[in-house]
Amino acid sequence: MRPFNKGGYGLDSLWNDDFHHSAMVALTGRNEAYYCDYLGNPQEFLSAVKWGYLYQGQRYKWQKKRRGTPSLDLDPACFVNFIQNHDQLANSVRGLRVHQRSSPARYRAMTALLLLGPGTPMLFQGQEFAASSPFCYFADHKEELAKRVCKGRAKFLAQFPSIAPPQTQACLPDPADPRTFERCKLDLGQRERHAEAYRLHADLLKLRREEPVFRAQRRGAVDGAILSAQAFVLRYFGGEPGVSAPGGTEDRLLVANFGRDLPLDPAPEPLLAPLEGRLWEIQWSSEDCRYGGSGTPPVDTADDTWRIPGEAAVVLRPAPRP
Repeated sequence: MRPFNKGGYGLDSLWNDDFHHSAMVALTGRNEAYYCDYLGNPQEFLSAVKWGYLYQGQRYKWQKKRRGTPSLDLDPACFVNFIQNHDQLANSVRGLRVHQRSSPARYRAMTALLLLGPGTPMLFQGQEFAASSPFCYFADHKEELAKRVCKGRAKFLAQFPSIAPPQTQACLPDPADPRTFERCKLDLGQRERHAEAYRLHADLLKLRREEPVFRAQRRGAVDGAILSAQAFVLRYFGGEPGVSAPGGTEDRLLVANFGRDLPLDPAPEPLLAPLEGRLWEIQWSSEDCRYGGSGTPPVDTADDTWRIPGEAAVVLRPAPRP
């Protein structure tokens, strides 16, 4: 992603597989095969938000060598974050969409992190309306090559211990079977029938477009802190570009919790501190009933304690203190 005169290839951006792998572990609980170097914990998400790649030259167990090169100086826009793409969906037994392999609430929270993070978000076809169609590996080859492709595909997926057993291998769809391809076609009518999922994505993209702190893609504009084993906070700083300090009414918090309800009393984390004379109010929640959620209680409560809802992401904005 660096220019030619600095040893790069002049690319605009690259997929951030690290973000995807951490997200998949958090969403599904599985970290087998090439997911084994990821835990899906708050530290990984904070690091991915702030620095892009998680591996920038450290040892990578799965490849038995160091992986990556330093990229701490690159802007967040260079990193394309995603939780679905054609490769990763097809690298499974049935090509299931991610929302079909996770809890609905946790998936909504992860979608908020994806679409409000400072990286460049990417949505895979049909993701925005929770497409029920799978995305399997399919290929149209002549008979002899098709047999070898089918065999090679099964061998590749055997790196996953859960897919390696013969009874699971027998469930793999044949890439050359036309029915494998037909099952992957989108049903665009689901935009209306899956209105809650479609509305979730539309509202998050509107928030990203209209709020300057979410629209900004510059280094130092976001900081974060771990609140528990499964919860964390991101603070988006308003103000002038290059000034990464709280103090403006444009500041926003994104509180994400992939675990159970989390009471914080006390809450000794400076990034949670409200602006002087203000407190935090909910601006947006992944648990809004319009998205299929179950509602959201106050987070920065009237008795000055914090209660972070489980399996949820909440955007907070400054409000006048009564």
